Amino acid sequence: MRVRMAARLVRGLLVAISATGLAVSAQAQDQGKEKKIKIGVVFDLTGPLAGGGSELGYIGAKIILDHFARTGVEGYKIEAVYADAQSKPDIAINESVRLLEQEKVDMVLGFFSSAQCVPVAARVEQLKKFMWMTTCISSAVFNEKGYKYVFRPQASGDQFGMMTMDFIAQNAKAKFDKEPKDLRVAIIHEDGAYGVDVSRGNEAGAKKAGFNVVMKEGYSATAPDLSALVTKLKRAKPDVIFHTGYNPDITLLLRQAREQGLKFGALMGHGAGYGVYEKLKEGMGADATYIFNTDPISIWLANQKTMDPKLPPVIKMVGEEFDKIRPGVAIRSAHVGIGASNTYVFMNDVLPRAIKKYGGVDPDALRKAALDTDIPEGGTMLGFGVKFYGEGTPMAGQNERSFPVVIQYIDDKSSVVWPKSQAQREAVLPLPKGTTYSNQ
Repeated sequence: MRVRMAARLVRGLLVAISATGLAVSAQAQDQGKEKKIKIGVVFDLTGPLAGGGSELGYIGAKIILDHFARTGVEGYKIEAVYADAQSKPDIAINESVRLLEQEKVDMVLGFFSSAQCVPVAARVEQLKKFMWMTTCISSAVFNEKGYKYVFRPQASGDQFGMMTMDFIAQNAKAKFDKEPKDLRVAIIHEDGAYGVDVSRGNEAGAKKAGFNVVMKEGYSATAPDLSALVTKLKRAKPDVIFHTGYNPDITLLLRQAREQGLKFGALMGHGAGYGVYEKLKEGMGADATYIFNTDPISIWLANQKTMDPKLPPVIKMVGEEFDKIRPGVAIRSAHVGIGASNTYVFMNDVLPRAIKKYGGVDPDALRKAALDTDIPEGGTMLGFGVKFYGEGTPMAGQNERSFPVVIQYIDDKSSVVWPKSQAQREAVLPLPKGTTYSNQ
């Protein structure tokens, strides 16, 4: 009896020791398990949008992601998984879903084209996953959608269109010697979500200013011939052309305009292809001089004196890393800084708060952390602040503190010319006599 009892005690003790060992082993494994956030990054690395600015936005975002991959965030390892949208909305959707469902990323980030952002945002919201848009601008992404998991620190397209109209309105009398009502303006745009949205801002701004709109027309960004559009512009005789396009459609339009003898007083571009000076110069040569572009300010032109002192060293780092990748570029595109700055806002502000305040990196933690964002003006590399419109508002998820600026290319340099608070030099208006497109 005593022997049997002793045997049972021994067996029980061994079971207890074994169970304890397994528990300790499991605890050790759990403690040793690496915490990380997987970020799916989607840009156009091939196709027409790549050269139109998407690849540059990707470079800026990647520089920041690589930086945080080295440092980590609040004990979390950063792992970026990249995908090429190939300049096609359907591939952008498929790649986003693949990253979320197969690669098991915790969120998606990036996106250059508004034609992609609109459908991708709807799909990501449907999946109740988190999306952070760095670059696309269409207001249609958010307008009356009521999204909870989609956020964009970037300025919206209607702001671009309104900004350029205001700039010309304020300079009509001084520069063109005309009252706004006597100024002839043409609004042309690629017919995707991006172009349509900016053109609506142009229309609203033209109506506010009282301009004489002599032409408004959309076209396909992939059209092989824009000579008919140029012919209509010649008949309309605009003083100012407001154009929203990518590239190579911008180069095609302006080459055919030169061949057909189109004349005007100023060309106002709105981001995308107009934000890539190297492409403009490559396609137009000296005629790229005096073109205007509207975009969030280049981080290398932003006023660092009014900026958070922690940011200038980051701007310097981004510039140095970009120069290693693209040495000898005359003007660092604003797209690089847009990708870098808007990615930095997420990595430096939103993500740490999600981990510390909301316990991790699941979609709801990231959503709550994004809604808490309250960065004042001067708190980003782009100069503007960040505060998202909240749930229940028409533009929920859009940054209410963002704004673009108007820059002008002169002598292989870009300078901010509007608004006055950010201006670095006075604008050259209208086109100087003797230049290719000048109507003087």
